[in-house]
Amino acid sequence: MNRALDLAGAAAATVVLAPVLAATAVFVRCTMGSPVLFRQERTGLHGRPFTFVKFRTMRPSPRGFDPGSDAERLTAAGRFLRATSLDELPALWNVLRGDMSLVGPRPLPVAYLGRYTEQEAHRHDVRPGITGLAQVLGRNNLTWEQKFAHDLHYVRARSLRMDLRILAATVRTVVRRDGVTAAGSATNHELRAVPEGRQA
Repeated sequence: MNRALDLAGAAAATVVLAPVLAATAVFVRCTMGSPVLFRQERTGLHGRPFTFVKFRTMRPSPRGFDPGSDAERLTAAGRFLRATSLDELPALWNVLRGDMSLVGPRPLPVAYLGRYTEQEAHRHDVRPGITGLAQVLGRNNLTWEQKFAHDLHYVRARSLRMDLRILAATVRTVVRRDGVTAAGSATNHELRAVPEGRQA
């Protein structure tokens, strides 16, 4: 049932939002040049990596995956795309491919593998989502521990009804632009390797 919702929802959204996708692609190309899309290896179902796609919001980093340089690389156009969540629209392709669901824990970089506790790693027991429980309950205003707690609750209690409620709440979160950035960060704070208070 969840996969049927993903396919139907992603296909319908892609058709309806096709003009928005095209306009956003042109906007990125005109303001930041090419490439228009950002691709990154992220962790999916059962810990398997997949290539996540979204509209580019930053200048390329010569150091590869480096969250510490986000403030330097994030452009004004990129801030707008993130604030409106337009940068996330290409991930509908990941949903159609089966890499992601509409709803689930957010996919995190493969570089973070090995930084989860044994319990936190269970967030990979389901497909990652474009939106999720943590996104509608605080997004980047939450600590990593709070996000993971919401992720694990979703894994244990997920249902079609919960997914529909999260999708409805996502619209409100996007309109209000809640939790787009973490306090003291241009985007979000990096997940540290088993920081104090978290046991591997």
